[in-house]
Amino acid sequence: MNLELVIFYVFAALLVFAGLRVITARNPVHAALFLVLAFFTAAEIWLLLRAEFLAITLVLVYVGAVMVLFLFVVMMLDINLDRLREGFWRYLPLGATVGVLIVFEMVLVVAAKYYWSGALPMPPDPGPGYSNTKALGRLLYTDYVYPFELAAVILLVAIVAAITLTMRRRKDTKFQDPARQVAVKRQDRVRLVSMPAEKKE
Repeated sequence: MNLELVIFYVFAALLVFAGLRVITARNPVHAALFLVLAFFTAAEIWLLLRAEFLAITLVLVYVGAVMVLFLFVVMMLDINLDRLREGFWRYLPLGATVGVLIVFEMVLVVAAKYYWSGALPMPPDPGPGYSNTKALGRLLYTDYVYPFELAAVILLVAIVAAITLTMRRRKDTKFQDPARQVAVKRQDRVRLVSMPAEKKE
């Protein structure tokens, strides 16, 4: 057993522990912090698999943006923990069923490597000078450039649609019209009033 395999098993055990603590922690802030640990551990496993682009993306996007948002929302909202715990036993059968299905799929994938010859052929080692990010970028911007641009346009349309659906105008809302502000003249806003000087009696 080499050192890389030992490190993989250590990170895998940490990932399983962090995932279990995410769903069993009573404090939602602790659950969010354990989720951050799970993301970091998954990124380290991807680094072991020479997928450094996915690892860096996971850390930057999920840990740097999404989890910070989760923590802000959890800390700012007054969450009733007793009410959240009431539905635990009601959703336990569904959660257990999904968990058993996920474990069954993972066992099938792992067992295919050892018991079914030729089911999952492992790619050869590309060598120490191989760059996963460079290969992914070359493949993404040459062979898959049109699907990539199409996905970008679809995401842009979804963003504009979400903003349009959530933007509601009310009649009692005060707003400023920039066109009227630019077209304003001095005589429309300023009026000089001639007042006689007061005389002391």
